[in-house]
Amino acid sequence: MYLAYDFPLLSTFWALLWFFLWILWFVLLFRIIVDIFRDDDMNGWAKAGWLAFAVLLPFLGVFVYVIARGKGMGRREIAQARAQQKEFDSYIRETASAPARPSSVDELARLSELRSRGDITDEEFRQAKALVLSENGPTVSSPPSGTAPGL
Repeated sequence: MYLAYDFPLLSTFWALLWFFLWILWFVLLFRIIVDIFRDDDMNGWAKAGWLAFAVLLPFLGVFVYVIARGKGMGRREIAQARAQQKEFDSYIRETASAPARPSSVDELARLSELRSRGDITDEEFRQAKALVLSENGPTVSSPPSGTAPGL
């Protein structure tokens, strides 16, 4: 019986084992508490009952919960992960499909084309070019004849 205490290394091993099991127990307890609140199929009284059972009688409550509702825990975890992945994918699709602002080179080429067609004057071209180069100007669209873009 005193074998573990005769060898200090074995005593350290047992202490680490118990510490690890203690941490594992708290992780399991918190996952069950999160699962109780995550479950949309249970009403408020059922959630309160399971929570009281898991907190007041933690060993028995956790073991009974895992036996009774353990399979559902996995399913709810998978459903939540899929929902999060679906939301993330839709966010990526929205972000990737958003129209990008034209580069400064594209805007300057468009301004040059407008000036060569006579849609804008040299002064308007210089003003719009200064806006584009300062990175504060709006994107250039086809302005009505006789008006400067972005003015």
